[in-house]
Amino acid sequence: MPRLVAIVGRPNVGKSRLFNRLTRSRISIVHDQPGVTRDVVSAEVADGAFTLMDTGGLGLKGGDSPVELTKASEKQVDFAIDAADLIVFVVDGIEGLTALDSKIASMLRRAKKEVILVINKADFNDDKLDLGEAYRLGLGEPIRFSAEHGRGEAELRIAILEKLGPAPEVAPPAPRPTVDESGKPLMPGARNPDDPLCVCFIGRPNVGKSSLSNRLLGSDRLLVSDLAGTTRDAVEIPFTFLGRNNRQYPFRLIDTAGIKAQTKLASPVEYFSRLRSLDAINKCDVVFLVLDAIDGVTAQDKAIAGEAIKERKPIIVIVNKWDVVKDAFRKKLDPDCAPEAGLHDYKTEREYRAKYEQSLRTSLFFTPGAPVLFVSAMSGYEVDRMLNAAVQLNRALDKKIPTAKLNALIGDMAERVPAPAIGGKRFRVYYALQTGVRPFRIKLFCNREDKLSEQYRRYLEAGMVKEFGLDGCPVYFDLVGKPKHTPGTPYSGKAAILEKKRAENEESAVPKWKVREAREDAGLGEAFDYETLED
Repeated sequence: MPRLVAIVGRPNVGKSRLFNRLTRSRISIVHDQPGVTRDVVSAEVADGAFTLMDTGGLGLKGGDSPVELTKASEKQVDFAIDAADLIVFVVDGIEGLTALDSKIASMLRRAKKEVILVINKADFNDDKLDLGEAYRLGLGEPIRFSAEHGRGEAELRIAILEKLGPAPEVAPPAPRPTVDESGKPLMPGARNPDDPLCVCFIGRPNVGKSSLSNRLLGSDRLLVSDLAGTTRDAVEIPFTFLGRNNRQYPFRLIDTAGIKAQTKLASPVEYFSRLRSLDAINKCDVVFLVLDAIDGVTAQDKAIAGEAIKERKPIIVIVNKWDVVKDAFRKKLDPDCAPEAGLHDYKTEREYRAKYEQSLRTSLFFTPGAPVLFVSAMSGYEVDRMLNAAVQLNRALDKKIPTAKLNALIGDMAERVPAPAIGGKRFRVYYALQTGVRPFRIKLFCNREDKLSEQYRRYLEAGMVKEFGLDGCPVYFDLVGKPKHTPGTPYSGKAAILEKKRAENEESAVPKWKVREAREDAGLGEAFDYETLED
């Protein structure tokens, strides 16, 4: 059983900064604006063997959050309090206690939970702190703390461990396997099969990422609203999934804030939300790119997919809100989705889906073979297929490509479509082999690295994806070209090497008198035998 510690308090008392201080991270967004945190953000504290939860402020009034969103955020706080074994109640040491603090303290006493009272913003001067008010809350000895400067951190950590008791003994982790199921050595970059598979939802604001996450979790764990930009932090949640083979698969799910274009960021909070969403892409194993079925593929969707490609992550394209299309066909109406696609000549929902997918793949041409799933978070249509697709894609990421078949494929592709001539010369591959996985790393021994155009690179990548069943898997080419010939030097390999060594020796030659002086100064004696006049 995990040991859970929840941080609660009214808005803008420093809960998120305290959370980042105790977890030694920058997971939660910290800002002077009240009500920034909405979802329950959790992280493991390794040196205490417990899970710390950051929550939204209780009793928020005004700000940029609607009343409905504030109530939903407070329900998330109630969930954290009910699940926690220990509560860290944070009050503002500069403003002093308020009626809202007293109300929250009464609620915590009724919950009959262990509570640690923390007076935050006690930076240097204790004369401004009214400890009498803190004692009147009836929650025991308060701890003076400064989340900004770290004052009282050691004291708070000790108090948390004393309340939780000794950490349970955990068996040491099993040694990382060095061979696969067939007994062959693992490729460089291979993932430990015992680690949870980390999936990440990315996309534009209000495409249904949090709703899909709640469907997979089977609960309203994440805040959902029609208001765009509801999610602000990147929320990571562990869970297990029962596969079709009745096997339990451990997962880690990361729900992220909607990614806006940099030119459309309206506040620092949106800027930091965007940074955490991009950081989540780097942490995950498989990316779920969520699209809105009604809007189709927009320019921002392409930019977001490009961020995943830049991090060389496998992509599964999720077309959400497909229930709108199904309802339109049920009522014999025009779906009127993906306006830029210009879909025509379809009679059934299946034909419309096929044309929609074809148009989608044309727009996302730089993600060759990425699986496409049509789902609905509202109705639950085909949602269970997402994790099955993630498991299958994860298996494909560790596939080994036979060197002979790889070279035969590249030879056939080069013969079928020769590389374009750049500067009078064509790109030519002499030999290829796989050197790693996640992403697939292919080392190409070629004539010149600068002769490989981007279009021909995509052609080679698409051919490998199709031939070896690497749908959705990124492929990275490591080019090794022949040394460029220098005018005036021999062309043959052996003569060129000897000439290069001779030139290096001439450049690095040091006069003998300098060597002698250096050795004499160091007390090493003479380096050479010298003739004298007497000889």
